Parts: sequence; C-alpha cells; structure tokens
Amino acid sequence: MQIICIEKIASTQLFLCEQIRKDEIKQNTAIYALEQTSGVGSRDNAWISSRGNLHLSFCVREEDLPSDLPLASVSIYFAYLLKDLLAQKGSQIWLKWSNDLYLNDKKVGGVMSHKIGEFVVCGMGLNLKFAPQNATFCDVEIEIEELVEEFIKVLEKKFLWKQIFSKYVLEFEKSKKFSVHYEGKLYALKDALLYEDGSILLANKRVYSLR
Repeated sequence: MQIICIEKIASTQLFLCEQIRKDEIKQNTAIYALEQTSGVGSRDNAWISSRGNLHLSFCVREEDLPSDLPLASVSIYFAYLLKDLLAQKGSQIWLKWSNDLYLNDKKVGGVMSHKIGEFVVCGMGLNLKFAPQNATFCDVEIEIEELVEEFIKVLEKKFLWKQIFSKYVLEFEKSKKFSVHYEGKLYALKDALLYEDGSILLANKRVYSLR
C-alpha cells in the first residue's frame, strides 16, 4: 500500500474519495494529514480535530480484504485492528459499537467506511494529543507517522474476520451501558443482540450502522 502524507487538507476522506472517482487512484492507498480543517465524523457531523491528532483515510480493493469479512462489518474490523494495535502499546481504548473508539466513557476517535467502485474506503480519526470538550485523547504517546505505518502493516496481514469478531464479542459487553440514536429515537444497547456479521438486533430490527 502506498502511503501519502499531506501537510494540511480539508478532509483526507473527501480528498481520497474524489481521487478514486476521478480514477486517479490505481492501487491500495493511505493518506494522512498533519492538519485537517473540515473532517467528517459519524452521522456526517464535523470531526473537530487539531494538529497532532490522527487524520487517516485509506482505500483497499475488496479482493484484498479477508475472504470472510462481510462488507457490513468493515468499520468494526478496521477499528478493532487500530484498537488492538494501541492495546499492545498499553492503551485502554476500546471499541464501542459500531465504530467509535472510547477511553473509559469518553470518545477518543472514530471510523467510517463505505464502498466506491472496487475500493472499500475508510476514514479514521483519533485524538492523539488534543481533544474537544466532552471528548478525550489517547492514553499512550505515539507519533503519527509511526502509528500509520504500523497500522498499515497490521492491515496487510489480513487477519480473518472470525479472529477479530471472537475478540470483539467480549468487548461488545462494554457497549451495553450506552444508548444510541437510531432513526430519530434513542435506544439502550443493554438488550441488543450481536450477530456474527457485526450487526445488532435493536428494537426488533437488524441494524448494521447508525449512519
């Protein structure tokens, strides 16, 4: 995978998507920015970030993903890979269903994914050094370049979904003390059932994402 570093950009996610649609991207590619001014967060909210935090977007051809990975589960898969990498460095960050990274009960980052043509595109944001009000930042120190390079190496190992899911099942229990907004209503996750494809049963509906 080629890795590109940009000094400053509005959004790595929007830039990468635009390049794919223009057919400028020919291979699996990761783009990270030292400063991002208009990031995109969950439910299309603005992701407020600062220089020194992780602003990463990457695209992977669907054929280069693990053979057992459901497309509906890619956000959980990518987020758990990052969470696991940070855990190896001593972090207590955990993955809240379906794509938010938390430290204790405060958000520290997030992941969003979708498909464009033959590519699955993923955007990642992680507060490494700075956090807005009501959020927090990472509990271990790591340089952006180092984190990106190590994450890409993990990604290219193509761990099977069943390996990742077996770990995530245990972590999902932490999500049950939270509530989520879905279709304009607030639902408690305490009674949610987790399926093997990463979706949950919520209010008698199969839910794959809150976006």
